[in-house]
Amino acid sequence: MSNTSYAMIMLIAGIGIPVLAALNAALGREIGAPASASVILFAVAFLTSLCVAVFMGVEPFQKAMLAPKHLFLAGALIAFYVLSITFIAPHFGVGNAVFFVLLGQLISAALIDHFGLFGATQASLTLTRMAGILVMAGGVFLTQVAGKS
Repeated sequence: MSNTSYAMIMLIAGIGIPVLAALNAALGREIGAPASASVILFAVAFLTSLCVAVFMGVEPFQKAMLAPKHLFLAGALIAFYVLSITFIAPHFGVGNAVFFVLLGQLISAALIDHFGLFGATQASLTLTRMAGILVMAGGVFLTQVAGKS
């Protein structure tokens, strides 16, 4: 796959995040239970992921038992994200909620890349990269704050 293909897939994934937030918040409102809406979301996600895993081969599940246990924290982090956005988006707005998610993503991605955490390719946080992150954060801020006036 090319970098362009990777970029397009991630763009689509990025488009899906606010859609996910809005849909799950609406489901939580509809059924009167945001946590239950999150459980339903995870059930659908589990079945979808299971189908993809079976299609691609299930032998990696055996290797997973040998993986460092801290790597499984990712599951708790996605649960935290889904639960928090499902509870907060109806009160704070999907745009505002996603703005702070994006800000958090920019900060954590920069730190992960800078220190090469979790086996990521190391990319130093230079002044140019820092300026780019600040410009991105500023742009997201402008769309949420200045765009409402």
